[in-house]
Formats: sequence, structure tokens, C-alpha cells
Amino acid sequence: MIFRQLFDTVSSTYTYLIASRKGGEALIIDPVLDRVDRYVQLLDELDLKLIKAVDTHVHADHISGLSELRDRTRCITVMGEESGVDVVSMRVGDGDRVEIEGISLDAIYTPGHTDDSYSFLMGDRVFTGDTLLIRGTGRTDFQNGSAEAQYQSIFNRLLKLPEATFVYPAHDYKGDTVSTIGEERAFNPRLQVGSVQEYIDIMNGLDLPNPRMMDVAVPANLHLGLDQGTPERVQWTLDAETVIDAVDSREAVLVDLRDRSERERHGVIPGSVHAPYPDLDDQIGPGGTLKQLADTSDKRLVFYCAFGERSAMAAEAARAAGLAGSCHLKGGIKAWKAADGPLDTLKLV
Repeated sequence: MIFRQLFDTVSSTYTYLIASRKGGEALIIDPVLDRVDRYVQLLDELDLKLIKAVDTHVHADHISGLSELRDRTRCITVMGEESGVDVVSMRVGDGDRVEIEGISLDAIYTPGHTDDSYSFLMGDRVFTGDTLLIRGTGRTDFQNGSAEAQYQSIFNRLLKLPEATFVYPAHDYKGDTVSTIGEERAFNPRLQVGSVQEYIDIMNGLDLPNPRMMDVAVPANLHLGLDQGTPERVQWTLDAETVIDAVDSREAVLVDLRDRSERERHGVIPGSVHAPYPDLDDQIGPGGTLKQLADTSDKRLVFYCAFGERSAMAAEAARAAGLAGSCHLKGGIKAWKAADGPLDTLKLV
């Protein structure tokens, strides 16, 4: 396995780059905008293809690198479903999995620092964002934070993990790089409490100044989505009602780009072809299934995903590859449901 812990000295942020092998698929957790050049360089050096970029929550102390990485690598952006960010490619809920080749992260909803905070468990290690720090915990006094919710997240979720589980936080201000659940249970001063109220009193008494970049970072991080309304993209963007009509008249083939878990959880548009987004380049290239479908059919390809971000990038890539009639469903399956489009329940085994 490839595992890199990268550090931004300005915001004291840890970013994690993970892959199962050199030359394979990769994901990144909590990227910082100012460090994107370094991430891309490292991806090139290790011959990795970035598939997913994950933020554990809406950060207040730095601008996220999610949108820049998406624009430069066409990766899938991922956040929790409680996030107020305008658009990300994929939203996960408690118990969902974030998967790439050879790597699987279990999403654990751990609110408290913010109301959209998630931790991600990967085998013997857990990425705790700002919920559980090394010998500390994330502040709870802004972005709908709650000391009580954080207590529950830490004591009833994270501290239930095996004691040997490595703890990798999103920040550290003292130079520590890793801890364990057992260490934090024994030595974290904020966890040496006998009740929820005692923890609340500690957190409410911290009286910390706001992060220096908060007024800039939070608004920027709430608007990470790909602009689906540019003049160029509008030409091959279809609203849900238009797509429903095209399906009814058999003028289109719908292509579902979502992951297996998303399809099972949210349903599929009847008759659509499944072509997972990470396989898109192969699918639209010479000999690919979508390439052959486009060449042998008089129907246009209409890509769809969860919210329209992946499908916009897919349609753009397909058109560049010569699949000229390719379009995408604006707003994805969310817009389809709002327009009362038909859905099939999918049971995957």
C-alpha cells in the first residue's frame, strides 16, 4: 500500500494520499488548495490516477483543494451528505463506503466540531478530521458545532474502535503525526471527564480566537461545485424533463456513472447502462463499450450521476473523444427524482 501523510505549514493541515499500489488508483483526504501542485507532482511521480478527493468537513482555516483537483484530474469529489457545500460529485452517509481499487473507507458520521464532520475508517487506521486530534479535540463553537454532539461522536463512536487503531487527524499544532485510540483514551486531557456536562464545560470555556482565514475559507469552501451553466456546457446540458421525453421517445441511452453503493441506495433510471466514472476513459476510447454504442446507434448518450458534476465532466470528455452527441442530465439523479422520473430499485449481490 502507498500511504503518504503530507503537511501544510500555514494551516497545520495533514493531507493523506492513499493507493493500493504504484500505478493504480488513488484517493486523497483533506487536500489544501495551496498544495495542489505538490499533490499532482506526487501523483505523477508514483504513476497514480486520482479517483476520489475527500473532505472530512467544511474547513474554516484553509481553502479546500477539492475543486482544483477535480478540474485538473477529473476526480470525484466526496463529502458527507450533511454538508452545505453547493455541489460535490458524491455525498456519503453514516455507514457508507468510499472505494477505489484495493482501498475501502467506512464513513462514520462524527458531528460536533461542525455539523457535517465525518471520520473515515480504513482497516487499522481512522482519519478523524477535526473531531479527535492528538491529545486534543476540535473546537465546537462555530459552524453549527456542538460539544454534546462531539462527546457522543468521540465516546460512542471513535473510542469504540479497537485500542490499537491508529488515529490520523486533519491537524496538529505540536508536531505529532499519529496516535492510537488507546493512547487518546488514556492521555488526551479533554477525554478525562466523567460526564457529558463536564466535557461541555471544558469546550465552552476554551475562548479561542477565530481562525485567521475563516471569513475567506468558509464561503469559498461552500462553493466548490463545477459550474454546469457555462455557455459551452449549456449546449450539451439537458434538464430532467427533456431527458424524460428523450427516453420515452427512445432517442437517448442513459449512462449511469455512479458507484455500486450509490445505485443500490438511490435507485437507477430504468434501462440505463452502468459505466462507472473511474472507467470512463476506457469506455469512450477505441474498443470501449460506450464508443461502440455511440458508433452503432443513432441514439445520443446521456450521462447521469448523483448531482451532475461527474456527468458534466463525462460528457465533456466524451465529446472531446469524438462522441459528438453526448449530453448530460443537469442536477443528476436528484433532479430526476424532483421531476418524478421513473426509478428502479436495484438489489446488488
